[in-house]
Amino acid sequence: MIGKQGYFFTSESVTEGHPDKVCDIVSDSVLDAILAKDPKARVACETFVSPGMVIVGGEITTSTYVNIQQVARNAIKNIGYDKPEFGFNYKDCAIVNIINSQSPDIAQGVDTGGAGDQGLMIGFACKETPELMPLPIMLAHKLAMKLTEVRKKGILPYLGPDGKTQVTVEYVDWKPKRIEAVVLSTQHTEAILDKTGKRITEKSKKEIRAEIIDPVLGKLIDKKTKIYINPTGKFVIGGPQGDTGLTGRKIIVDTYGGMAAHGGGAFSGKDSTKVDRSACYMARHIAKNIVAAGFADKCTVQLAYAIGVAEPVSVMVDTHHSGKVPGPVLEPIVRKIFPLTPKGIMEYLKLRRPIFSKTAAYGHFGRKGKDFTWEALNKVAELKKAVNK
Repeated sequence: MIGKQGYFFTSESVTEGHPDKVCDIVSDSVLDAILAKDPKARVACETFVSPGMVIVGGEITTSTYVNIQQVARNAIKNIGYDKPEFGFNYKDCAIVNIINSQSPDIAQGVDTGGAGDQGLMIGFACKETPELMPLPIMLAHKLAMKLTEVRKKGILPYLGPDGKTQVTVEYVDWKPKRIEAVVLSTQHTEAILDKTGKRITEKSKKEIRAEIIDPVLGKLIDKKTKIYINPTGKFVIGGPQGDTGLTGRKIIVDTYGGMAAHGGGAFSGKDSTKVDRSACYMARHIAKNIVAAGFADKCTVQLAYAIGVAEPVSVMVDTHHSGKVPGPVLEPIVRKIFPLTPKGIMEYLKLRRPIFSKTAAYGHFGRKGKDFTWEALNKVAELKKAVNK
């Protein structure tokens, strides 16, 4: 029974074959292809997909040439849209290039080191997982990643590239206790439909649970956990064949699953002069180091910028009454320890490299690997020293 401080919280994730994620991956693949040849390029690449059609647009200023059509086709192929039965194929989809150059009015402010736009950027960290991320979104991502792994390895050969996951966690006294519900919807071939042709077989549901859900969620599932696998019955028509997709339409999936505030800006397709991306990465880096230093159980960092101005117009640290050190004490320390200008962030986090296509699916935060520089805990000792002075 839920206690006095009990509640349920739900987060979702999607696989790389989801139409919106197809667009994010294509946009970030274009960004990477350009950065590999021109690290100082200005890129704001947007992608739209519909049945049989890919439109790549936006504003790009660069000294190099990239074959946009080939980059897009390779990205779609790597996702897994390489078979006709999934209704969308990298070989024969039409790709339209409508890219322009960046506005000179914006460029004159960015050229001097200023932010590429105004806006507010949010970073968050908490002690719920080893990654210092909220538990619901981490579990949803891990399910989505497992779904893709099982598909690409051919373990369940009937799975398609499109898929969605959702996890509801029960919290008691503000701490995660158990999983209340799991939703997993996966595209599939007609091979696993029952005799009615309207639902997948119970056998396939058991296989999906055994290969994907149970290995990921383990002991967090109990007898009361509700598990829904393809609750509509069937999911043969998926991906761009079933729905249009657009870059930047999964910003909650990309960040903290709704557990934290969001400034509103999307990430994919944008080079790091755009603080929508780079400052969110830095805000996450700051919040994670603050939590890892033991100053709070959870922390939100907000950075705000004016277009063409290098330094943030405001810095906020909120420890949500969970910390030993209040936010107002940490704010001047953050300004001193962490570089917060767009140029400083790009140099410190090494953001002029072609590292972004791997961020486009399964979340930008809580990830492992040397390229996810914003996940490093390299400022913990310096923060402790500054606070204890």
